[in-house]
Amino acid sequence: MLSTFLIALREGLEASLIVSILVAYLSRTGRKSFARYIWIGVGCAVALSFGLGALLSFTTTTLSTRSEELFAGVTSILAVAFVSTMVFWMKRTARGLGKELQGKVDQALPLGAFALIATAFFAVAREGLETALFIYSNFRTVNSSSAPSLGLILGLVSAITLGALIYRRTVKLNLGKFFTVTGYGLIIVAAGVLSHAVSEFQSRGNLPGASSFAWNQSSGSQTLWTIIDGSIGIGSSLTWLQLVIWAIYLILMISLYRRPQKVVRAAPLAAPATAPLS
Repeated sequence: MLSTFLIALREGLEASLIVSILVAYLSRTGRKSFARYIWIGVGCAVALSFGLGALLSFTTTTLSTRSEELFAGVTSILAVAFVSTMVFWMKRTARGLGKELQGKVDQALPLGAFALIATAFFAVAREGLETALFIYSNFRTVNSSSAPSLGLILGLVSAITLGALIYRRTVKLNLGKFFTVTGYGLIIVAAGVLSHAVSEFQSRGNLPGASSFAWNQSSGSQTLWTIIDGSIGIGSSLTWLQLVIWAIYLILMISLYRRPQKVVRAAPLAAPATAPLS
């Protein structure tokens, strides 16, 4: 539950802030009537994200056991790669994100409605597709049906609520600290997903050490292990290879993430477009 809540909260708030920036900029520059095109683009992005989630779930149910293990392992590795890239990208570009999005709006307005819809679509779709892939991989990681779903719902509701409150300036949130702290959380969750990807390939015989356990508590009480599994992705049984790869990824990523990075600043904005939107 904790891992899916964190993923949904982080990615959902990021998408909410993108929408808020786009809509607020149009309102501030006297072009509030064009906001409907932003919402069309956002709606298409959300639909695509849910479509990907449904496709992943459907594909899993139609595969044989070995094919399902391969599919789960590959998608988990892809999810870890996307999330790892995303946390570093956000750390570099967070401060200049608003100006960058405003610049894209100014470039899109003279080109017509489709360009503005596409601007909103691509800005939100990346977050949605990453979320769908990572949530799917995380659901495979946690051996529970209700808790991850509850975490997902609570995370999305919290993200949308926070985004709306920030937009209305009801709540002030230090976004730099928020994304930094949640970045560490996502790295920990990603380490657990990567560990389970290793398990899938071990089950197929593609990786060695499937019977060499660092610990195996499958026969004991599962309550504590369920909590640990739901927070860091480490279950009641773990092979030595899983443990080594989990530790290497975690140590390497956190050490890199802690390094100061040069902040990417957006280029100066062009003059607001005056041509009417067709």
